[in-house]
Amino acid sequence: MNKNLTKVALRYRALFLDIKREDIDMKSNTSVMTRAFAARLMENGFSLSEELLHALDMVSTDTLADTVECINNIMGVNLNWASLVKGWDKPTKETNTDHLITWIANIFGMENLFKGTTLPCGCFIPEGIFPLERYNGCPFCGTPFETSNFVYKGQTSKQKELRLFTRHDLKKIFDSLLSSVTPLDETQKDSLKLMLNEFPLSEDTNIGMKETTMLIIEAMIEKSKGDEATRFFKTPTDVLRYLWYKKTGFVQIIEPKTLMTHSKKMYHHMFGPLDKSADAAKVMKQKLMLKYDRKTCLCVARWLNAIPMTAKQAAENMNPKRGMWVRMIRALRLGEYSRKKGMEHLSEILDVFYKNDYETWLGTVDKARKENNADKTLALLKERPGLFARSLFASMLRFGSDKVLEAFDNVADNLPARLLLSLGNAAESYFDINQTRLAHPITGVTYKIEPNKLLNLYDENSRRKMVEDVNNIYKASMERRFAKQKNDAKSVFIDPKLFSIPVNVGNRSTTIQDTSCALMGTRFPIEGDAVRLFLQWGKGLHAQWLDMDLSCRIALPNNKTAECAFYSLNCVGAKHSGDIQHIPEMVGTAEYIELSLPELDAAGAKYVTFTCNAYSCGSLSPNLVVGWMKSAYEMKISEKNGVAYDPSCVQHMVRISEGNLSKGLVFGILDVARREIVWLEMPFTAQTLRGADNESIESLLRKLEAKLTVGELIEMKAKAQNIVRTEKYEEADEVYNYEWALNPADVSKLLNI
Repeated sequence: MNKNLTKVALRYRALFLDIKREDIDMKSNTSVMTRAFAARLMENGFSLSEELLHALDMVSTDTLADTVECINNIMGVNLNWASLVKGWDKPTKETNTDHLITWIANIFGMENLFKGTTLPCGCFIPEGIFPLERYNGCPFCGTPFETSNFVYKGQTSKQKELRLFTRHDLKKIFDSLLSSVTPLDETQKDSLKLMLNEFPLSEDTNIGMKETTMLIIEAMIEKSKGDEATRFFKTPTDVLRYLWYKKTGFVQIIEPKTLMTHSKKMYHHMFGPLDKSADAAKVMKQKLMLKYDRKTCLCVARWLNAIPMTAKQAAENMNPKRGMWVRMIRALRLGEYSRKKGMEHLSEILDVFYKNDYETWLGTVDKARKENNADKTLALLKERPGLFARSLFASMLRFGSDKVLEAFDNVADNLPARLLLSLGNAAESYFDINQTRLAHPITGVTYKIEPNKLLNLYDENSRRKMVEDVNNIYKASMERRFAKQKNDAKSVFIDPKLFSIPVNVGNRSTTIQDTSCALMGTRFPIEGDAVRLFLQWGKGLHAQWLDMDLSCRIALPNNKTAECAFYSLNCVGAKHSGDIQHIPEMVGTAEYIELSLPELDAAGAKYVTFTCNAYSCGSLSPNLVVGWMKSAYEMKISEKNGVAYDPSCVQHMVRISEGNLSKGLVFGILDVARREIVWLEMPFTAQTLRGADNESIESLLRKLEAKLTVGELIEMKAKAQNIVRTEKYEEADEVYNYEWALNPADVSKLLNI
């Protein structure tokens, strides 16, 4: 069994079998082993398509057993899911007074003055303070003493059907990831890395994004194919981006000043934990010292020498990062290699660069803008449509909407569709004088961006017209592009679920989704009266203080809120399983929160925000798993050890990747009235739920709700191509269902126009 391909397939609600589809006998009776395998998968909440069921008869029993084990690992069946409190759906009625008395007793060593119990962790619990019979560990310091080797299974009311994926199907996924014209999220990057070991790259491989190219180059260099990677470097910035990625793991090039400002956080991501006594900035500076062997120097020199740009174009491309290039040129001995035979182009580039014998386009634009020369500024911006798009809104405010949009409309069709789409998505918030926008740079810190001051020069009607004009231009351009596509289809089926999934432009997930590939902003309908949040962390780590917290905030009428967290285990409509602060040896630990929808309804709750936080260390623990469960049937909670996890009831779960820098993460919002959970990711830097700013959360939610949905984009395509929408997929020439949308790279193909 190929575990890499099995992992990737499961993310697309499929099971990988290394067989040929045409060899499947659809009329055969399924074997005993196949039926036993299907029963094991049902326990995890999966059913099998008819094609997959018959295909399983073609593989060995060892493959079936290995597949079950692989799925168990992915679903977390083998993890420790015991909570701190036994049967935690019944409150222990512990109070802050219990904690205060216990703290005093331990600080002043009162073991000899009071009756009580000294627990294995060393904490003394006075008699009558905590109901110790209700705990699996210490209620004071949060150290668990018991673990569990079982979970509940099969309580779900709705199973997820798995399809068959052959090697051919996964090769299509692989190609779609390579050609995606939107940046890959963390799950897609991980899938691509897994498949790079299984599928070769052809000479005519089409790579849609610069960031994807970096992953490909790294894979080629690991296989000692550095010279073959030359074809992927089109500009000097591509070379610098790769060198930066190799050094730091970041695709985005960060200025040294910014890097040092967030030195502790960035160091933790790049190089691992840092000694508390160490100076992060100083140690990072040493780590980032530029040292390259001659093999690397020669490879980079060849890449630059083969750049398909004139020397002046290359020097201008290098200018924005001039300081970094000066250091790189010296460290890579490029001056020495430029004097060698065959390196004439490199020599010319360096000569022009050092002599400053070039003009920068950006400098010319800035000069024209400062002189308020609208005609010259717009003429220059039309030369580079991408940069025109990025400065469009500010230019509209400075030079007037009509004039700028008329110039922009002349070049709109030359822009990538994803960039046009992002303009339409952003216009509503940008021109709202009362709305704060959010930025999520690579440092993991969420920044608020205040409205442009020039907005005050325009009245509300003028600002509203600007939004409408931007939307009209981008929609008209998209329709022209779709109309140019040849399409013989006469009818199309669009799954209604696609109208609740935003097009993935501008918001990328930084977590890994091992059981599905939902786009941020996707709405998940809730069945039943309960939603159960879960958090699992610490698997494979030694026993230590590693305090991760699961929390939620409930928005109530009259601007009131209630919080369910380690400091408030019970509140209206929510119950917490207890605050675990120390992890046991190697097996990990878990926390839960149960939300009662009837109680939330009765209290008039509007929505509930889900968060997880790193209380004890610099960022969320790698491989931490967080998500929620739901079922129309009642989900059990163990009175023996508090286990409340059932893989079959998991609706959505994500895993924190090694590169995640955030200290806190908002991972979902329950809309109580609509009985839906909106999946989103908003990192923040606080240790507790209270650091998750309500205004920022609501801003992100509004931004996602305002985005064009996948269903609306397909409708736009159908209208432009004169295709009629039908309600029956069996009658449609083109079918866009929810399973199709599970591959965001396929969705992004709609933008490849």
